[in-house]
Amino acid sequence: MFRFDHARRRLGRVVMAGGGMRLADLAAETFHAYVVCDEPDELFARAVKNGAVVAELNDKDYGSRDFAVLDPEGNHWSFGTYRGHPR
Repeated sequence: MFRFDHARRRLGRVVMAGGGMRLADLAAETFHAYVVCDEPDELFARAVKNGAVVAELNDKDYGSRDFAVLDPEGNHWSFGTYRGHPR
């Protein structure tokens, strides 16, 4: 079975995927992405209005403020302030 623990690609903003997730845990042809944002509270309010929230806005012990949504195609998107470890 294929597994990746973490992937990171910088495209203007940081986009991360992974976190120990087994690819078999995802539905066929879907993905899970983490998008770094500066205003998670504003994005969360918009997601609530659209009924997409699957994980409530919360503060993580490592300093991030995160929430998650599911899009109409079944893709899981997490949004938060975590930018990874500084290099």
